[in-house]
Amino acid sequence: MNPVSASPDAAPLPGMSLRSRSLRRGIDRVMQILSLLAALLGIVFLAWILLAVVARGATALTPSFFLEPPAPPGGSGGGLGNAMLGTLVMTALATALGVPVGILAGVYLSEFGRRSRSGSVVQFTVNLMMGIPSIIMGLFVYTLMVVPMGRFNGYAGGVAMALLIVPIVARTTEDMLGLVPNALRESALALGAPRWRVTAQVLFPSARAGLTTGVLLALARVSGETAPLLFTALNSPYWPDSLDKPVANLTVTIFAFAMSPYPGWQAAAWGASLLITAAVLVVTIAARVILTKGSRP
Repeated sequence: MNPVSASPDAAPLPGMSLRSRSLRRGIDRVMQILSLLAALLGIVFLAWILLAVVARGATALTPSFFLEPPAPPGGSGGGLGNAMLGTLVMTALATALGVPVGILAGVYLSEFGRRSRSGSVVQFTVNLMMGIPSIIMGLFVYTLMVVPMGRFNGYAGGVAMALLIVPIVARTTEDMLGLVPNALRESALALGAPRWRVTAQVLFPSARAGLTTGVLLALARVSGETAPLLFTALNSPYWPDSLDKPVANLTVTIFAFAMSPYPGWQAAAWGASLLITAAVLVVTIAARVILTKGSRP
């Protein structure tokens, strides 16, 4: 028996005293209790945050909240319909730009770039993008697009969000394709199928659940970002009729309204916080359900 894998309740090994065995069991129990307390502490704070958001934000979710733009400063009524639409439009743009690039990068890392110098460069780049703070990504897009165009705009906001999506989707795609058995690849290649067809018609269907989960988690990740949009799309009190100018969005609206002295705007900020929290929760649950169903035989 390997001493490392032996449980604390196992019979003592030759040469091991009862005192040493009791000490190991005591340390194990203490660590279990500390781990449980840490987990419970995290759950308590999470429940506290959710209850506060629900209690303060539920009263703001009226029909006008979804259908009208915000009220003037100090006014009553209004809503955040323009910010919701702007967020959806920029998220759709980010998805269209970031998801294909991320999937192709993950396919290259998993199927074509293994043990190659170019694959190592791509892997390093993906890892680096995963660790870059979102505010730095927003500042990069600000320099790349906002300064040359001379104005904040929704296109820059979509690009900034897409850059946050790419590394998450690439990493998930690489991991999910790596779980596909090599026997499937070898069987398809043995039949004479080219590598691209094997990837598209054999590997993708086998890893469909994991790929979908990665995309959903990436969307949940970027849906709550504020810093990149502060440098790119900024905000607007009007309905978005073009992405070539500042576009309203929920996260920057929450930031601005929560800092304002107006009770109506503060209530709207709590309502938007509840909306984003519920959306992220739904997307996360959907990702877990899809992954669970996909892993069943």
